[in-house]
Amino acid sequence: MTAEIIVYLLLGAAAGGFINGLSGTGTALFALGFYLVVLDPVTAVAIVALMSIVAGLQGAWVVRHAILAQPHRLMRFLLPGLLGVPFGVWLLNGLDASVLRLGVAGFLILYGGYFAVRRSLPAFSRPTPIMDCIIGGVGGVLGGAAGMSGALPSMWMSLRPWTKFETRAVLQPFNIVMLSTTVVLLFLRGAFDDAGPALLITIPAGLIAAQVGIAVFRRLSDTAFRWVLILLTLAMGIGVGLTELL
Repeated sequence: MTAEIIVYLLLGAAAGGFINGLSGTGTALFALGFYLVVLDPVTAVAIVALMSIVAGLQGAWVVRHAILAQPHRLMRFLLPGLLGVPFGVWLLNGLDASVLRLGVAGFLILYGGYFAVRRSLPAFSRPTPIMDCIIGGVGGVLGGAAGMSGALPSMWMSLRPWTKFETRAVLQPFNIVMLSTTVVLLFLRGAFDDAGPALLITIPAGLIAAQVGIAVFRRLSDTAFRWVLILLTLAMGIGVGLTELL
């Protein structure tokens, strides 16, 4: 492994791990750009997904009390999401994943751009259990079909006036479970067969970077964390759109 490869792996792990620690999502958006320079796409996605899980477990531990306080809220997203993943994979037989990703990217850009220029955020506070289930299910479908399971839940939760711990108590476990499904499927495809040396670099670096992100997360106010999700949604849309177009 050359010095150039090591540098790219460290940069990707630092960027992806930090954003995971800060927000609980968005690892692939910030890490894949570095990994795809020096790794084949399947291996790069596999490593990023595994790093997201490992780094995400640290974030889940930080909000464990919020998870245990309202497990029913998490289940409203998680269970439909799990049902949606295989349906999304099945849809791949008849859908163009690139077109789907471009469509979702455009929606993310419109949404993130609109709220990014607003002076105040909406406070959609009333309980919406049915809508929560729909968002979780569609998130699972998008995860299976286009690898974008966290996009829609991030958008939805940024509209809710929940505390940052309450928001992350749903978003972080949701992403961990969806990505775990991805990792299992990639493992069965042999995506990790040659990933050992890269994992020895990325996992420790990603864990350290995630701790830095978590430290920043602890200092954010609830409103500031909602703004982070809004801006991250915009960045996700731009990143996915550019990736598909270029």
